[in-house]
Amino acid sequence: MNPAPPRAFPWDDALAAALGILGWRPRDFWAATPRELAAALGRPRASPALSRSDFERLLAAHPDPSLTGSAP
Repeated sequence: MNPAPPRAFPWDDALAAALGILGWRPRDFWAATPRELAAALGRPRASPALSRSDFERLLAAHPDPSLTGSAP
């Protein structure tokens, strides 16, 4: 199964939000990171990083054959 291709960053929407909703100047927008813009807009943060125990559980459920010596 192939992962979904990455989506392009929505520059037009980001610029409209920064200049229109937040009232930022263009130079403020271009100096900010996407994460800073999201925070200024009150967007929730991304989900937390995977915990070590969750990672180990995934690894046990889906072992890498190249590491176990049973590569196809």
